[in-house]
Amino acid sequence: MKSFPGQLILFSISLSFAFTALAQQKMGPPPPNYPKINTSLSYAVDPNWPQKPADFTWAAVPGVAVDKDDNVFLFTRSTPAVQAYSSDGKYLFGWGGGIGAHHIKIDREGHVWTTDFKQHIVQKHTRDGTVLMTLGIPNEAAEDATHFYMPTDVAFASNGDILVSDGYGNARIVRLSGKGKFIKAWGSMGTKPGELSIPHAIAIDSKDRVYVADRNNSRVQVYDLDGKLLDSWKDICIPWGFWMTDKDEIWLCGSTSMIWQDRDPKYPTAPLGCPPKDQMIMKFNTDGKLLQLWTFPKGADGQEKSGELNWVHCIAVDSKGSVYLGDIVGKRLQKFVLKQPN
Repeated sequence: MKSFPGQLILFSISLSFAFTALAQQKMGPPPPNYPKINTSLSYAVDPNWPQKPADFTWAAVPGVAVDKDDNVFLFTRSTPAVQAYSSDGKYLFGWGGGIGAHHIKIDREGHVWTTDFKQHIVQKHTRDGTVLMTLGIPNEAAEDATHFYMPTDVAFASNGDILVSDGYGNARIVRLSGKGKFIKAWGSMGTKPGELSIPHAIAIDSKDRVYVADRNNSRVQVYDLDGKLLDSWKDICIPWGFWMTDKDEIWLCGSTSMIWQDRDPKYPTAPLGCPPKDQMIMKFNTDGKLLQLWTFPKGADGQEKSGELNWVHCIAVDSKGSVYLGDIVGKRLQKFVLKQPN
C-alpha cells in the first residue's frame, strides 16, 4: 500500500493531538490564574525620617509617643533625652538627660511623662521640659508607698489616677491619685495568674481596663483599676511596648514567644527574650482578638540596615496609621508608613 504526503501529514497531526491529550491527562489542567491583587496592609520605612541634628547622637531609644498633632516624642539614653519631631521629620525641640530612659507617655492635657529606671522615678513635665511632679524618691529603691524600684512605664485612668508598672526591680502595679498620692498596689513575683515577672509596659483603655506587658511570662494580663485579674493573653509574644489608640485598639511590639535560653555572654543579666529571635508588631482589640500582625527583618548588631529592627522596645501610631518603632541595640527611631492594599 502506497503512502501519500497528505496522509502522512494528517497522521502526524493526529499523533501530535494524541500525545498532547495524553500529556494533559498526566499533567492535569493548566495552573489557576490567581488574581495578583494585594489585600493585606504593609509598611515601608521612611529612610529620610527624621532630620536629626548633625550633632545629636542617639543611644538606645526605649520610648516613643505621638501627641494629638502627630508630633513625635522620643526618649533616648543620650542628650537631649527627650526629642520632639514633626510628622515630616523636622526637629522641634529637646530637653533633659537620659540616665535611665525607659517609656514615655503624653497625657490628655499634653503633659509629657517619663520613667527613669535608674533613678527609680516617674516624672511629669510641661511640653518644654519643666518638671511638674516627681513620683518616687530619686536614686532610692524600695517597695512601699513612696518608692519605686526600677519603674518601667506609666498610664492614666479616666478619672486622672496614675498607674505605674514597677517594674524591673519590683513586680507590681502601683495606683496613685492624679496628685500623686498612693492609693494601692498589686502584684508579686511569679508565674501564676495575676503574678508578674517584669511588668515592662502598661496601657489603659476607655473603660479603665489595665493592660500589663508581663514580659518574662510571655503574656499580657488585663486588670481592673482595683487589681482584679480580668483576662490573660498567654503565649502570644514577648511584649516590650504598648500603644493604645482612641478606638481602644492596643498595639504591641516585641518578639514571638520563646523559652529561657543559656545566657548570651554579651548580655549576662538580660531577661527573657534577649536577644530576641525576631521582631514584630501586633494589633488587638480589647478582647484579645488579633487584628493585625507584621514582622520586620532583624538587623545584626552594629550593622542594622534601614527598615531592620534590633531589640525593638517601643511603639507609637499616628493618625495616618504610620508606626514609629524605637530600638535598644539599633539605637534609633524609625518611621514606617502604612501602605494601603491595591
